[in-house]
Amino acid sequence: MITATRVTKTYASPAGPVTVLQDLDLAVAAGESVAIVGPSGSGKTTLLNLLGALDRPTSGTLQVAGEDLGALDAAGAARFRNRHLGFVFQLHHLLPQCTVLENVLVPRLAGGWAEDAATTRARAEALLSEVGLQDRLEHRPYQLSGGEQLRVAIARALINQPAVILADEPTGSLDPATGERIAELLLRQTAGKAALVVVTHNPGLARRLHRTCRLEQGRLVG
Repeated sequence: MITATRVTKTYASPAGPVTVLQDLDLAVAAGESVAIVGPSGSGKTTLLNLLGALDRPTSGTLQVAGEDLGALDAAGAARFRNRHLGFVFQLHHLLPQCTVLENVLVPRLAGGWAEDAATTRARAEALLSEVGLQDRLEHRPYQLSGGEQLRVAIARALINQPAVILADEPTGSLDPATGERIAELLLRQTAGKAALVVVTHNPGLARRLHRTCRLEQGRLVG
């Protein structure tokens, strides 16, 4: 489902080029879950952005869900993300003018889906119930705690039943019991053959996944 081959990412800076990822390799099969760990600033979020077609590698190749990400233009990358990816961002990126339920349904606005609106809404409500927000459907993001906003973002990432789920610290602002509930929800997606890649500093969450890779000096170990 995911194959990264000799991926390098270099950024320009006033002091000269800064290489964040160097000849990195990664393979994740359908139904597999992988934790990416490492110190802050090691490039974990950069790697997720590359896998999510939000950025392009300086060199190397990325194949995700059957697509060569390097061959996609901006519009193609947007379609690919909408159809195949579920992305949980650290900063959530919820729309302040929309309710909790509307935020979860936003990915369906791109159109072209065969499913009827009632079925999609029912799935959104079920996801929000699974993350413990069944009583918050009509709330706006400003009325939620940071942990509740994160749970909305997780439900939104799953609404399109993605083939690949990329999660950046999905339990970072949650209490242990809710974090366990979210881990269970994400892992259930791999039983449905989704591939799951999680960036985390939570060793308990990492142990729940199939394997753990550590990002060191721009390469993955493990």
